Formats: sequence, structure tokens, C-alpha cells
Amino acid sequence: MSAASLGDGTPLWLVKAGGYSWRFLVVVAAVAITVFAVLQVKLVLVAVFLALVITSVLEPAVTFLARFMPRALATALSLVFSILFFLGLLTYVVYSVSMQASSLARQFNNGINQIVDWLQNGPLPWKITNDDITGWISDGQTWLLQHSGDIASTVFANAGGVFEVFTVLALGIFTTIFFLAVGPKMWVWFINQLPSRNRMTMHSAAGAGWYTFAGYARGTVIIAVIDGILAYLLLTIVGVPLAAPLAVLVFIGAFIPLIGAPAAMIVAAVVALAANGFIAALIVTVGIALIGQIEGHLLQPLIMGKQVSLHPVVVALGVTAGTFLGGLLGAIVAIPVIAVTWTVFSQLRTVDPPMEEPLPSVRSVARPAVDD
Repeated sequence: MSAASLGDGTPLWLVKAGGYSWRFLVVVAAVAITVFAVLQVKLVLVAVFLALVITSVLEPAVTFLARFMPRALATALSLVFSILFFLGLLTYVVYSVSMQASSLARQFNNGINQIVDWLQNGPLPWKITNDDITGWISDGQTWLLQHSGDIASTVFANAGGVFEVFTVLALGIFTTIFFLAVGPKMWVWFINQLPSRNRMTMHSAAGAGWYTFAGYARGTVIIAVIDGILAYLLLTIVGVPLAAPLAVLVFIGAFIPLIGAPAAMIVAAVVALAANGFIAALIVTVGIALIGQIEGHLLQPLIMGKQVSLHPVVVALGVTAGTFLGGLLGAIVAIPVIAVTWTVFSQLRTVDPPMEEPLPSVRSVARPAVDD
């Protein structure tokens, strides 16, 4: 009998593997149950997440104003001015679209004619004629007529989504008011519910997590504003219509990691192509790609610093997993959730001394297998 086995002959490595396996299965089951429970109350958690984002952005302003007035009044003023800002931005976008509607229609018509002419007479190895385009349009109309009932039922089925959006917004703003006005008192109450020996540990871990989350939220807002301004300047210089709405789209896209900015770039390039031609579309594509490079290599390291330090592979895997689990919403919340989780884990764990570099090669430390 080998020394590396138990009395019944079971190899020791198999015993260790079995022990790790059932522990791993328990952890997987706990994570799966947690994710399932979260998805059942998704709207509530979305409202809380929205409240935390707004709180992290407005908290410095509220703290500053609270030096000169009651904190409740500072909270009210901060929220009112924030709402007025977004309403003003929305009004400006609507006004820009309405003022450019007539000229935009002419530009789009000319742009579509240029695209059709390029498809018919351009350098492509195949030719697309007016008959082909007319046939596609006719096929599309036929498809719409055949599936009009399904489309209408889908629209009515999703009508409740509008109510859900307003519910989330109302609950999020309501929660934000209390987070900003009496957030510290709420946290003290929560800490007091824990055993005294665990209070400071929980406080330090939660503080580190909040520092990371607030840094991510504030940094993302600042970067999104800068991206929107740069996109607006680029589109205005090139002469692309709807520069303001497209800049707002770039601003919104900055909140969606990996996929938001490229999607906004594609929309802006299509508008530039239809309204101003291929050269303008190429300039817009290159320009917004450069804005993305500035964001990734300058703005994020400068603004977020070490508050959110995740490897690009972790970001890609996290966004993909979040998209599969929660769709677009999952893609948005995946990175802050991963960043906060890692920060809290790093705060709670005990780190051994790091290994010195360079490490020995794998070949030099590998040992040949020894038969029992």
C-alpha cells in the first residue's frame, strides 16, 4: 500500500480532489441561488443601483452645500438642479432635431441617392440595380403585412415596460433622497445590528467597496461628458446634422463597457454617410475611434486611477457574462459589481508576501511522476 493513500486504499490525491470538489459545488450552488434570487427582484435592485450611482455623483455637492445649510435642503437643491440640467439637455436635443428637420430630410435624400448610385456604378464586384432595391422594399412591406399581428402583440406585451421604467425611476429617486440626506445615519443603524466584533471589519470593507463604486460612477460620468463634448465638436466641424443628439448618444454609450461606444460610432457614421457622403463618414469613424483611444489610454487612467483596476480580460469576461445573465442592464452593472466585489475581498483577505521575480521556468520546477 502506498504511503500516499488511506487505510482503505483510496489515494490521498483523490481524497483531496473530492474535498475540494464538494466545496466548489457548494459555492457554485450558493452563487446560482443568489443570482436567481437577484433576477426575481431585478427592478428593485436596479432602482437601488441607480440610487447608488446618483448618490455617488451628487454626494460631494451635497456635502459642500451642507456646510452652509441643513443637509436636507442641500439634498433637495442638488436633486432639483440635476433634474433641471437633464431636462434642459433633453429640450436642447429636441429643439435641435426640430430645427434641422427640413434640411435633414433633403440631405438624407441626397445621401441615399449617392449611396444607391455608388452601389450601381461603384467598384464593387457585384451590381445592385434599382429593381433589386425596389424588390427588397416590396419584400419588406410584405413581411410587415404578414407579421403585423405579431408586431402589434409584441408592442402591447411590452407596454408594461414603460410603467416599469417610471417605477424604477421613482423608486430610485426616492431612495436617493434618503441616501443623500441621512445615509450616514442609515449605515450606523445597519452596523449596530452586527456583533460588535464584526462592526469595524464590515465598516472598513464596505468603505473600500464604496470608494471603488463611487470612483467608478463619478469617473464614468466625467468620461461620458468629455466623450460627448468631443463627439459634438467633431460632428459640428465635419458638418454632420443632428450633432447634439448624436453627441448625447455617445454620452449614453460611454456607460456601456466595450459595446456602447462602438455602437454610437456606427450610428454617427451612418448618419454622416447618408447626409454628407463617404468622406464625412470616414472622418467621423476615424475621429470617434480616436476619441475611444483617448478615453482608454488617457481619461480612464487619469480620472479613475487605482480606484478601479481590472484587467481587460476580466472586463471582457464580466461584460459578456453580465450580458448573458441580464441583457443590456447586466452589461452595465457587471464591471462595478466585479470591481466592488474584488475590492471588498482584497480588504478582507490576508495577503502572503509576494513571490520575487523572475520566477524559475516551469521545466525546472516540474517533477516527474513516481509510480506507487
